[in-house]
Amino acid sequence: MKLPAGLPIGETWIEAPSTAPVIFPYDGSTISDAPVGNVELARQALDHALGVRETVGRLPSYLRRKVLQSVHSAVLAERDAFVDLLVLETGKPLVDCRVEIDRTLLTLETSAEEVARLHGETVPLDLLPSGDGLVGFWVRKPIGVVVGITGFNYPLLLAAHKIAPAFAAGCPIIIKPAPQTPLATLWLVHLMRSALLEADAPESAVQLVTGGADVGATLTTDRRVGAVSFTGSAAVGHQIARDAAPTKVLLELGSNSALVVAADADLDAAADAIIRGGYYASGQACISVQRVIAVDSIHTALLDELNARLPSVVVGDPRDPSTHVSALIDPKSTDRVRTWISQSLTAGAAVAYPGADASTAVLGPTVLTDVPAGQLAWDEEIFGPVIAVRSVPDLDSAFRTVNESRYGLHASVFTSSLDTAFTAIDRLDVGGVVINEVPGFRSDVMPYGGVKDSGIGREGPRFAIEELTTTRMAIIRPRP
Repeated sequence: MKLPAGLPIGETWIEAPSTAPVIFPYDGSTISDAPVGNVELARQALDHALGVRETVGRLPSYLRRKVLQSVHSAVLAERDAFVDLLVLETGKPLVDCRVEIDRTLLTLETSAEEVARLHGETVPLDLLPSGDGLVGFWVRKPIGVVVGITGFNYPLLLAAHKIAPAFAAGCPIIIKPAPQTPLATLWLVHLMRSALLEADAPESAVQLVTGGADVGATLTTDRRVGAVSFTGSAAVGHQIARDAAPTKVLLELGSNSALVVAADADLDAAADAIIRGGYYASGQACISVQRVIAVDSIHTALLDELNARLPSVVVGDPRDPSTHVSALIDPKSTDRVRTWISQSLTAGAAVAYPGADASTAVLGPTVLTDVPAGQLAWDEEIFGPVIAVRSVPDLDSAFRTVNESRYGLHASVFTSSLDTAFTAIDRLDVGGVVINEVPGFRSDVMPYGGVKDSGIGREGPRFAIEELTTTRMAIIRPRP
């Protein structure tokens, strides 16, 4: 990875006032020093974005599609290098970083295709006599400057989820990556700006600013911004929504995703899904399996199936292709997860599989049972390799338990009954219901997002592009 020095602001790269080390979570070594921006650079980026807003909004469809296709090709050509970088800066296992690249490529490709589908429609106005002779239609227009703020766990994919739809919609975007993981996003922005330069389009259509909360506040509270798209914690998302009002805000705020196992479920498939869904990305995914809700009749059998599989979950160096679980993003996160586990045990929970060995820096896969309501390991997003299993008397109780959470991103139900499947889709108060798969099964061409404290708005190229455009109504009375 060879990047210009500084931060990509305006039509060039500007020297940053300071740098900070990017740390490999597994062993604490420094990967690289990354530029750290400040409030002044954030203001400059805003001015540049506003300066090209009309130009970017008028870029023809073929050019926007061409730029995104070019970036797709550039990322594909550097696929292995991107994977290696993601492993180092996130600490995620290699297998998960490969999936992140594949999903990033799909997002870029699909966003390019969606440029051709960005249109309005004609409307019959003569449904009332007063509309006789009038011509009516509506079109979609870019919402304006977009500010995108991303989380550390999928830095490249989350950046692509914001950059590609914004540009496809004709919006300049300023991206702010998580402080722990700026490198892959910087590289993606560099490739995007190179494609813009080659297409004779303004490079300031895509800019990047790093920094702390003051930088984020500067970007999100400027009333000239058209939309803010944030991925992160509920507490920060709520603060952004309050501070940014009345600017449009799109929030993806995570969850404590539930997986329901019915009495008629295929237990082998359910157990496999719980292992896959609970521990991929070391549990640091907003739709990882966290709460497993099993009906009483199969509860013990399900735990037996899980315990039989858990020894095969490899814990270790994320660079090893066989590793499933590795270090969390930083020691503070590891200590927090251990604290939540300890608090649950004090409150009456039990350990069905003891992966959280305090003598090692890496948390192994952990299974808790009977975690009481009110405990953080059940009520909140643990963001670690921990699942909590609870038994309930029947499916009605299971669905109620899912819905009692303040979150509502995705939920899964394992069942052999089509009636149960459709009942779950109807009753579960979440943004996505997945039957006989992990809640983390996410297609990047679907409308992804949550309800309640899991956020507002939808991602996925088609749906994000709609979120980042406004409809403009047009009525014409032709002259005789």
